[in-house]
Amino acid sequence: MFRAGFKTLSFGPRCSLSPGLSDCRHHCRKTPTKVRVSDALSGEALGGDVTVQGWVRSVRPQKENLFFHVNDGSSLQSLQVVASSSLNNTFPTFGSAVEVRGVLKKSPHPKQPFELEAEEIEIVGECNPVDFPFKVKKKHSPDYLRQFPHLRCRTNFFSSLLRIRSEATAAIHSYFKEQGFLQIHTPVITSNDCEGAGELFQVEATCPQESEDRNFFSVPAYLTVSGQLHLEVMSGGFSRLYTFGPTFRAENSQSRRHLAEFYMVEAEISFTQSVEDLTKVMEDMFRSATEQVWAQCAEDVDLFHKHVTPGHRETVEAMLKNKFTAISYSDAIDILQRSSEDFVFSTDWGCDLQTEHEKYLVKHCGNLPIFVTDYPYDLKPFYARDNRGHPQHTAAAVDLLVPGVGELCGGSLREERLDLLTARLEAAGLEDTYSWYLDLRRFGSVPHGGFGMGFERYLQCILGIDNIKDVIPFPRFSHSCLL
Repeated sequence: MFRAGFKTLSFGPRCSLSPGLSDCRHHCRKTPTKVRVSDALSGEALGGDVTVQGWVRSVRPQKENLFFHVNDGSSLQSLQVVASSSLNNTFPTFGSAVEVRGVLKKSPHPKQPFELEAEEIEIVGECNPVDFPFKVKKKHSPDYLRQFPHLRCRTNFFSSLLRIRSEATAAIHSYFKEQGFLQIHTPVITSNDCEGAGELFQVEATCPQESEDRNFFSVPAYLTVSGQLHLEVMSGGFSRLYTFGPTFRAENSQSRRHLAEFYMVEAEISFTQSVEDLTKVMEDMFRSATEQVWAQCAEDVDLFHKHVTPGHRETVEAMLKNKFTAISYSDAIDILQRSSEDFVFSTDWGCDLQTEHEKYLVKHCGNLPIFVTDYPYDLKPFYARDNRGHPQHTAAAVDLLVPGVGELCGGSLREERLDLLTARLEAAGLEDTYSWYLDLRRFGSVPHGGFGMGFERYLQCILGIDNIKDVIPFPRFSHSCLL
């Protein structure tokens, strides 16, 4: 290095082993740039010295070279690594964790744009491919993968699912933010049974209290089944609210549609007297979130629609192109009664719609999402608004039914009239339990309503996945709590 006028010229770093040389590539090199697999596949740092960390997805040895693929979860595609057989005597096995340093180059193979020419390979975590439950090039069914919740993120199927799930979460938050909704963190532990079905997990301390009152909170406490009532509290000061978090139901069910722990998206809107205000948000949120997932996770979505649920893309595209229709509960019962289907459950007016009814109604209406409104009053919880003046006693409630799943969203206008709400709570013997809820109507109440959407059912809907246990990282259901 020397100064020439006002400019500083550098010929590179001096080598400690050869102090007379200003640039010695043999002994000195810059610290390699760490890149994700997704960035390497896009050509970032092409021609540069890079380091890639990840897990080996395949190994193909040849006489002079070893080819293996590395994936770090950032992309469906893996990065091919080319290593000379003279590099060292230890090569990675399928499933092992590695750190590879080398030069990112264009690949001569037309199916992969770039590859990493390895100069150093470090095996961070060894894996015995004989004992590893997943095998190279073998197609493992979702039922098989479900046996290994601690390992299934290593597979294309589940890593794609997790990237889609993450993007869908972000898309839903983006939609509500753009629409002016305030996010509320509602509690996981509560003293209320919002649904009134009694399917609760009670919370107790592992070390009982020394006093006679064995309840840690002095009252019985449960894992929440819904954040709705807490959103209603906050709707006394904010006009648009939502929450997105875990909810729990102690349903003794092993079905493909139910979980003991799942995620719910719930929204509450003040100053509304129209069910259509709720259905508009449901429909717009569905479209907005799905379009964002389609755009940001195209390869992952294609994996499902080509190899897991072929033909389902057309179903979702139809849902996005066509406006959701609405029918009343009474119209739905009429459709079911005129059907030639042999239903297991009753189709009399006043019955609750079962999954078989919901799926039939969707198919009858062109295999497109439909809103079913104005359910019998006695089928809905105490907070549902009474449709006074209707020929039959109904509530201002609505469900969104979608192809392949059945009910996706459920909501209602809330009963804001103090006298009607008080009478219903008294009839149910709940006036003392929900005295605070009556206070919401006494002090500045406004007409309002809201809905909840099962997030896992949403993922089932857009991907065509049959079993809800395959769209959540760690499924919880009766007699099963692995990890």
